[in-house]
Amino acid sequence: MSKKKSSRINLENFYGPKKGEQPGEYPYTNGIYPNMYCGRHWTMRQYAGFSSAEESNKRYHYLLEQGVMGLSVAFDLPTQTGYDSDHALAEGEVGKVGVPISSLADMEILLKNIPLDKVSISMTINSTASILLAFLIAVAEKQGIEPHQLRGTIQNDILKEYIARGTYIYPPKPSMRIITNIFEYCGKHLPNWNTISISGYHIREAGSTATQELAFTLANGIAYVQSAIDSDMDVNTFGKRLSFFFNSHNNFFEEVAKFRAARRMWATIMKERFGATEPKAMMCRFHTQTAGSTLTAQQINNNVVRTTLQATAAVLGGTQSLHTNGRDEALSLPTEESARLALRTQQVIAHESGIPDVVDPLAGSYYIESLTDELEKQATKLIDKIDTLGGAVSAIEQEFQQNEIAGSAYQFQKGLDSGDNIVVGVNKFTIDEDEISDLQGIDPAAVKSQLQRLEKIKANRDANIIESSLSALKFAAEGNENLMPHIVHAVKHYATLGEIADILRIEFGEHQ
Repeated sequence: MSKKKSSRINLENFYGPKKGEQPGEYPYTNGIYPNMYCGRHWTMRQYAGFSSAEESNKRYHYLLEQGVMGLSVAFDLPTQTGYDSDHALAEGEVGKVGVPISSLADMEILLKNIPLDKVSISMTINSTASILLAFLIAVAEKQGIEPHQLRGTIQNDILKEYIARGTYIYPPKPSMRIITNIFEYCGKHLPNWNTISISGYHIREAGSTATQELAFTLANGIAYVQSAIDSDMDVNTFGKRLSFFFNSHNNFFEEVAKFRAARRMWATIMKERFGATEPKAMMCRFHTQTAGSTLTAQQINNNVVRTTLQATAAVLGGTQSLHTNGRDEALSLPTEESARLALRTQQVIAHESGIPDVVDPLAGSYYIESLTDELEKQATKLIDKIDTLGGAVSAIEQEFQQNEIAGSAYQFQKGLDSGDNIVVGVNKFTIDEDEISDLQGIDPAAVKSQLQRLEKIKANRDANIIESSLSALKFAAEGNENLMPHIVHAVKHYATLGEIADILRIEFGEHQ
């Protein structure tokens, strides 16, 4: 089907060969859907969460008014590592890098007046993903929304935490149990929910190359699939709800090729290694975020240019959803103005650039096709190496991925110091600048309000129900029972995140 654009040129959906691989067909190099953005744009998300549930809720409503199509929730470090806001280790961190969520009461405020049957919710949460998902299920129930109506994603990718990010709680094996419990539970109750977002983003932020990001992410994916199969789950069922999360970095064409290679590699892995036959179980569906590590505190308007190029690469690479970073994020959480400009960047690409008018517009380029093949070749070698080490979990325990990333980060820093790697405004083309004052701050009053609400919740709930709920969870953790129903039951009665995490700490221990 052809369509006419501004120069009255008839455009085809795809300019690849008429015979052979097509978009929407295995191995999905050109895209997982036949029409890609010709039929529907990618989901435009903005990652937000700060200060308090009240402030974050205001930001979400603002973003929805500006045209955001899905919300991405950032949680503070205590929430990510299983501590309530009133814990001694949470002091000074409440609301700093995301929203604090200690109980169902916080989640009710965070999602107030947000139609959960219409807006997809993505949550960047890993060690405590089961608890935050339970909070969401409970809020939806209070809104009269059934679990099967919920759409969204929990990151739930613990392996990359050991590799690159560090917000783990439990050792790898019990962590993998929790993840497969979530797969099983969502398969029965939340069929439209993406149960994991296997993340290369943080691997890249830690200093990896594009090849390492690709290889280590897919190797983690292999480990999750194998763990689910070992738990007697059907790859053609749970495989449909796996998703990925990639970084879009500065090397424009390499990034486009990386996304194309990821689709082809994952489809091949699912079909040939795991015997998947369902097309949707072979599809590498992914969210992309522009590269936070490339943002500079110097000449922050340059970050708009960086983000625009990175976002364009993600779209040319066929992402399913996209977050664009704010220009001021090297200094603080983004202001409303910065968040709006970041969203407008996506909207200009979508509605003014003409890029979405054709599927995989760079397909057939000698350069892009060669880069795609070479990235696949190099990444496959790394995956083979991880296999010889016993798989991703074993390789992590041997610190293979960590050492590889550290080596790449060191080489980049050496290049930065010598001037071989140029970062505009940092080690070349520098200027004297005035201090920037218009930055997003954290209101101390919001932290105080959070602590007061938590104190009130703990004082007014039914202590007997809390005790019996946590005892049931402890008993389930001691055996092989799925933990999710017990976590959902506990949060509905206002057991806190920290209390649930502590029960599992006692049973599973903590990763050192």
